[in-house]
Amino acid sequence: MRFYERAGLCALHRLDPETAHGLSLKALSLGLVHLPGAVTSPRLATRLAGLSLPNPVGLAAGYDKNATAAGPLTRAGFGFIELGAATPRPQPGNPKPRLFRLAADKAVINRFGFNNDGAAAIARRLAALDRRVPVGLNLGANKDSA
Repeated sequence: MRFYERAGLCALHRLDPETAHGLSLKALSLGLVHLPGAVTSPRLATRLAGLSLPNPVGLAAGYDKNATAAGPLTRAGFGFIELGAATPRPQPGNPKPRLFRLAADKAVINRFGFNNDGAAAIARRLAALDRRVPVGLNLGANKDSA
């Protein structure tokens, strides 16, 4: 890991986890982060549910809930990405704090509560997306849904 990458990670870890998460998405969306690019070894190519994937490693839903960095993420080397969760209507999610680091376990606890811009806004962003790999969208219910 290069010096500036290590320094950036140290700086992000000094921030509260939700702020660090937001900054990492913003940096990706602005093209400020070097991405490794496509992983295209024929040995890694696979099929899943009828889809051809360049490799079997994907990004799970939760990182980019609003599809604001979806373009760069499709170029990051994942075989597929899943965005969201999107709810029918925008909602703020749970009160803060709602993301917690477990440093000893190298893990986080996520209690965001489906904070997102709503399905219509996310659909507009996805419509403009140049899909280089399969893109999925996790769907959820609004908190006030019956």
